[in-house]
Amino acid sequence: MSTEHQKYSTENQAEIIRRFAGDRGFEIVRTYADHGKSGLRLDGRDALKQLIDDVRSGRADFTAVLVYDVSRWGRFQDADESAYYEYLCKEAGIIVHYCAEQFENDGSLSATIIKSMKRAMAGEYSRELSAKVFTGQCRLITLGFRQGGLAGYGLRRQLIDEHRTPKGELAIGVQKSIQTDRVVLVQGPIDEVETVRRMYRLFLEDHSEQQIADLLNREDRTTDLKRPWTRGTVHQVLTNEKYIGNNLYNRTSFKLKKNRVSNPPDMWVRAEGAFPGVVNQAVYGTVQQIIAERSKRYSDQDMLGRLSVLLQNVGRLSALVIDEQDDLPSSSAYRCRFGSLLRAYELVGYNPERDFRYVEVNRALRAMHPHVVADAVASIRSGGGEVDVDPTTDLLTVNGEFTTSVVISRCVELPSGARRWTIRLDASLRPDITVAVRMDLANQSALDYYLLPRLGVPAGPLRLRDENGLDLDSFRYDSLEPFFYLASRTAIGRVA
Repeated sequence: MSTEHQKYSTENQAEIIRRFAGDRGFEIVRTYADHGKSGLRLDGRDALKQLIDDVRSGRADFTAVLVYDVSRWGRFQDADESAYYEYLCKEAGIIVHYCAEQFENDGSLSATIIKSMKRAMAGEYSRELSAKVFTGQCRLITLGFRQGGLAGYGLRRQLIDEHRTPKGELAIGVQKSIQTDRVVLVQGPIDEVETVRRMYRLFLEDHSEQQIADLLNREDRTTDLKRPWTRGTVHQVLTNEKYIGNNLYNRTSFKLKKNRVSNPPDMWVRAEGAFPGVVNQAVYGTVQQIIAERSKRYSDQDMLGRLSVLLQNVGRLSALVIDEQDDLPSSSAYRCRFGSLLRAYELVGYNPERDFRYVEVNRALRAMHPHVVADAVASIRSGGGEVDVDPTTDLLTVNGEFTTSVVISRCVELPSGARRWTIRLDASLRPDITVAVRMDLANQSALDYYLLPRLGVPAGPLRLRDENGLDLDSFRYDSLEPFFYLASRTAIGRVA
């Protein structure tokens, strides 16, 4: 089932499967169920992954797989993917039965044609549903309701009922539980509101984003996520329309679980004056003019010309050298425009004997590691778990039951454009679980996470690609919520 609201969905499927098994004389020995998981991708479908792994490894102690209907493999956009998983079962001598379908899965021509059509229809259903949901979300945006995401510094999410009566504030990570309730943005604590206004004033007084971040950090002020301010987080405050009360949606798309993309402004959905503004519209407009002038669109020739001048003045090029220049587009802009920094270097005649960018990236990742560990510790404790941190090794002992080590893996882009990650497991500490953070291509934020157990994972460094097969990708997650769930504690009222 794809949402928690469908809480009876798997129970209804199980009942149909039990009837089918009884009629055919089958004994059900094991159940694989993915509760509250989307069927668009294999990611997060731990039960399906386990089923396929049991079949391929020969551990399966059954001779048939009973599936409710063809779509329960998944509503994959590539119909061949669900066919592939059925084929793996058949290859292992395990027959697949569809309990709620009106045909026998006997390999006949008619069964093959019907399955192919139903697989395509399952994917089409998801596409149509995505379009309907998007239309509904756009309408809610125009009505002034917030659709997901953090409120941001200086703002808070307020829960209201269907009559727009306030019901209370939603903390970070808390979701509404009643379908008819809605969420709007309101101004946060007065000190945060004044700090936002002060940031705008400082910028208009010719302070750069980095100077503003340094000033706030010296005053021990933190972001809404309790992290130090950076140039990027200040820039986000100075450029987000929610601070003048506008409700924006569809700036990025993540439809059908595909890669996240940034949409052009003409695709954005906007409701002006939906929330009480934190800053004056005239002030906001002036700040945007300054930023737009500073970030004006450069032609390829202008970008390469400025890069060539920088090379002559400094004598070398790197991502850090480029990003330190106020009058130059960012290194990510060069990477996006020319495909890679190395290609841009080549066009201005710079051929470094060795690319030393990894030194700068590694330095940044080392600085990031304590924050990742601290966030993990805070999340475990907020879930009721206990955790001890070894100050020398950063090894975590969770609930006195298992040990965990956190490692961050740098993303390396090959000349072909392919991405690679190396995860070095700490053989000396031998933690029970290694939490491996795979960074994105820019090595700025986490792409995904691997929860690697000490047993069952090959010793030595792991060299990962985008896709690594079920042996490794069965341990991959989009967030650390499964790890925090593993470390959480549930109170027991009485023990008999």
